[in-house]
Amino acid sequence: MSTPPAPPQAELFDRPFSFYPPIHGIEHNEWRLKEATWSEMLVRNTAADIEVAIPRRYFGAVSETDKPVMIVGLKQELEYRMGTVWPVRKPVLAMPAPVMAPPPVERSETSPGEPRGLAAVLGISQERTDTRITRMIVWTFVGLASLLIVVWAVIRFTPATKPSFVARDQSYLELTRDDDYYAVIRKLGPPAEDRWRPNSGELQYRALFYPDRGYAIILMGAKQDEARYIGAMGLGADGKGWSPLHSIDYARGANTMGILRSLPRF
Repeated sequence: MSTPPAPPQAELFDRPFSFYPPIHGIEHNEWRLKEATWSEMLVRNTAADIEVAIPRRYFGAVSETDKPVMIVGLKQELEYRMGTVWPVRKPVLAMPAPVMAPPPVERSETSPGEPRGLAAVLGISQERTDTRITRMIVWTFVGLASLLIVVWAVIRFTPATKPSFVARDQSYLELTRDDDYYAVIRKLGPPAEDRWRPNSGELQYRALFYPDRGYAIILMGAKQDEARYIGAMGLGADGKGWSPLHSIDYARGANTMGILRSLPRF
């Protein structure tokens, strides 16, 4: 067994000191060393007539200075009881026991005529409540059925809107009011059919048909060689249509859409 270190009596003799932490149960914390052995140290309180032997294993380090007072460390909190010191044992708090749930209360059986549920809350008879609920359900179904009938009628009797025809290409958008027959040929190529309508008043119309593209180019002018581009007419998916696809604006702001709409197919 190893020999325990010698107590620090050389530093403590004839010098007051204080313990840290202080010894519980003794108010004044100033001591003097009276006697030291290899196993314990006998100390005396300077204010109270108390002498107590403290086992050396509880002693710790001693402060390097004694100003204002030398401090002797204790490795464990001690308590003075019955003329000696004891280690302080902190009480362990026990967790409170869980609160037991109250036993379920037995419900008394209600009589057949006694109102229950919503009827009991509103203070009305059960039969009257059932009648109101039944009426609400019936009117709800009637309202839904009426709404479905209205939606069906709107869908059934509304005439279907015919989709507008869109040409296979829109190369006609590159044409301008200054383009004549030859300019159209350079941009779109030769037409499949070239029709001229001479007996239409002061202005004559020329139609260049491109059935593979889905439209006809309309030229207008006083003479055939002076006719200029005024718009394009859609031929429809079957090639028999005749509706304006494109129009142009004149210098003064007028548009050729009105002319194209009134122009019959020729």
